[in-house]
Amino acid sequence: MTDRRTDPPLLQAHLVVEYGAGFRLDVDLSIAPGEVVALLGPNGAGKTTALRALAGLLPLTGGRIEVAGSVLDDPDSRLWTPTERRSIGVVFQDYLLFPHLTALDNVAFGPRSHGMSKRAARELAAAWLVRVGLAGHARRKPRQLSGGQAQRVALARALAIEPALLLLDEPLAALDARTRLDTRAALHRHLSEHPGATLLVTHDPLDALVLADRLVIVEDGRVVQHGDAATITAQPRTDYVARLVGLNLYRGRAERHTVTIGGEFRLVVAEPSHGDVFVAFPPAAVALHRHQPDGSPRNTWPATISTIQRHGDNLRVQLDGPINAAADITPAAATQLRLVPGQRVWAAVKAAETRAYPAYPG
Repeated sequence: MTDRRTDPPLLQAHLVVEYGAGFRLDVDLSIAPGEVVALLGPNGAGKTTALRALAGLLPLTGGRIEVAGSVLDDPDSRLWTPTERRSIGVVFQDYLLFPHLTALDNVAFGPRSHGMSKRAARELAAAWLVRVGLAGHARRKPRQLSGGQAQRVALARALAIEPALLLLDEPLAALDARTRLDTRAALHRHLSEHPGATLLVTHDPLDALVLADRLVIVEDGRVVQHGDAATITAQPRTDYVARLVGLNLYRGRAERHTVTIGGEFRLVVAEPSHGDVFVAFPPAAVALHRHQPDGSPRNTWPATISTIQRHGDNLRVQLDGPINAAADITPAAATQLRLVPGQRVWAAVKAAETRAYPAYPG
């Protein structure tokens, strides 16, 4: 996608929402024209709350929302703009197409609600159905569409109003694996052509990595990390982000090539460091042995297997011990080692396989 992040942002938002038993969302978001930002986080982190606040479905407690130079929500000034008056298009997780309307009239609904004549709205809708590859499905109703087709109708409906801000709420979650692959590729193309700002809310790291220019990670209502995919995958800063990108992650105190974790356990790392650091290494870097190994590995420790699960072509072994870790091994190696839950093993990681980097204060 074209990098337009140097342009003035189309979305400038400080979202503060308080509700329920003490939950508080406090998130800053800025999105430039043509930029796609993915908002990721575990369940209950506040992703959907942020999307609903931007869409005008949930009023802010504090903060401010500005889209394309217009202030839409500012509690301090008692300003709030209804959903239908915002230059915002939304694709919901379940698409929420009108069941009694055809695909054509579903797409025409947005332009009609913005004052366009019925004829002009239907002509625009027909053009959008051509763009999303559904020209032959204009007269079908939602029940006659596949999941991928319904998603494309919902996207066309959202884009037909030429929104300054497009909101996507888990747009691929309802699709099966094959349909998801094809629809993701088509969605990437349409987003790259959208001149407005786009916020993608998802829990799927692959969707985020393929579709987004930048990632914003939220946990417990706060931004814990943000940046491009390369930065975040190289240097995760929370357990959630580490799991998201498939790394073992620990925080410790470094003294040159030694990092002390939890006050007692020590890892030898490749890069010399001082002070608070994170240490990360992939599960594939963890070797398992029935007995304490000799030779090149600089880090070894006794561990107990807690679970063994299929992970792609390999097995993911979860280890309890002085540090908890995940190890990826081949089925052949698991058979040779006769691995079972509850078994005691030795884990080993070479110093060259580790990566240490400064931790944020706190």
